[in-house]
Amino acid sequence: MRRLTTASIDALTEILLLAAGLVAGAINTLAGGGSFILFPALLAAGVPPVLANASNTYASLPGYASGAIGFWPQIRAERRRLTLYTLIALVFGFLGAELLLRVSDAEFALIVPWLIGFAVTLFAFGGRINAWMARRAAGSLSMQRAGTIVLAGLLALVCLYGGFFNAGLGILLLAFLALAGLRDIHAMNGLKLWMSAIVALVAVARFASEGAIAWYEGSIALIGITIGGYGAARLAHLVPTGVLRGLIIVYGVGLTAYFFWTTYD
Repeated sequence: MRRLTTASIDALTEILLLAAGLVAGAINTLAGGGSFILFPALLAAGVPPVLANASNTYASLPGYASGAIGFWPQIRAERRRLTLYTLIALVFGFLGAELLLRVSDAEFALIVPWLIGFAVTLFAFGGRINAWMARRAAGSLSMQRAGTIVLAGLLALVCLYGGFFNAGLGILLLAFLALAGLRDIHAMNGLKLWMSAIVALVAVARFASEGAIAWYEGSIALIGITIGGYGAARLAHLVPTGVLRGLIIVYGVGLTAYFFWTTYD
């Protein structure tokens, strides 16, 4: 059982976590990639790596859920897919969380640079990946007939990843949905948020049962994410998303390099 050993944190650290949550929530709303801000902030606050990862998932959950509620009409229109997708997200999101709980902090710290690097790559090339997936799906009608098991297997792997490490999950889900033949971006975003919420929900439940969430630190971040996400939604028309994405990619590359340097130096 993992628990945060620090009994309390100082006011400066609380402000850091709240600010990181505000920024992460705004970035998630405007471009995605908020975990690149929040996860390192939790580590800087003294939360051990596995707990920081689990707490990041906990803090992100309300944003997924509220987004899914907002897209519910589009989600309901895809109800023929919804039951299967939900079951896969439930089972493999739980298994991903279970896998994380069987990794020590030292072991997880060794793979964090690789996970962040992978997530940054997905963020940078997500649009191209989705376009490539869409072309493959459009050119292969048999994928919808004989490829159901293959698609289910791919979704299972994506949800397993999401239960283990939350960053980059949305991009992987969008790529999967493009391959599955969806074209309506609103339906895709709705299903992405729905499955992200399911994966996060079962993962948080599993983490909580093992005491693997830093509730106080995670809740401060959660408040920030909720406020930041709402504020960014109201001001989204004022922000050049392309510039923001470019800054996030530069930051993500630097963050990856930093983790590789500090972990393997």
